[in-house]
Amino acid sequence: MDNQNAIMEIRAGTGGDEAALFAADLFRMYQKYAEKQNWQIRLLNKSMTSIGGFKEITLQIKGPDAFGQLQNESGVHRVQRIPKTEKSGRVHTSTATVAVLPEASDIDIKINPADIRIDTFCSSGPGGQYVNKRESAIRITHLASGIVVSCQEERTQAANKESALKVLKTRLLAKKRKEEMAARGAERREQIGSAMRAEKDRTYNFPQNRITDHRLKKSWHNLDKIIDGDLKPIVKAFAKAQK
Repeated sequence: MDNQNAIMEIRAGTGGDEAALFAADLFRMYQKYAEKQNWQIRLLNKSMTSIGGFKEITLQIKGPDAFGQLQNESGVHRVQRIPKTEKSGRVHTSTATVAVLPEASDIDIKINPADIRIDTFCSSGPGGQYVNKRESAIRITHLASGIVVSCQEERTQAANKESALKVLKTRLLAKKRKEEMAARGAERREQIGSAMRAEKDRTYNFPQNRITDHRLKKSWHNLDKIIDGDLKPIVKAFAKAQK
């Protein structure tokens, strides 16, 4: 699956506005890394806070080895820093979760139209009168699994429906593979946990300019460069560990 495109979902965890701002920082980090790899990013859905953070954001990343390089970004990302919203200068701990899934194709998953419910609603956020007055946003509910997908970043219902179906197929494929692995008795760790502060796969310590991946038990002391899109050292470390 390494050469497949990836669907990435980033969500704010524990920490309120600061967690949402951290989720936005993670999105920018992956966006800049994608640019360095000459990958294409297509925004599928987002929910923003009033101060510019993301409650959640879903994107498609298209390019060679996109899933292969980004699959280990899945997990709970913990940040330790002084928030912009903090007046007393205290370091806070917040979290965001990242899920990276290989994009499913029509060959991988077939969806029976009778198994889904499609609702339309008005798009929110930037876009002017056109976006807010037209019910161009799409919400698809897969009745059997309860999976719900929303897409609102395209201008038309048809385009949003196409994007939402792509994400739904990807989630259904991930669910199917998880069930298959469980049936074979394989232990499979959940990708994103509950996003509590005590849970962590990676810690971003801004005061010490240090990033630590707890799965690799390895730290880098150039957090400023990594958060600016220089993810290559971490990607290479995972590749080496998995050989």
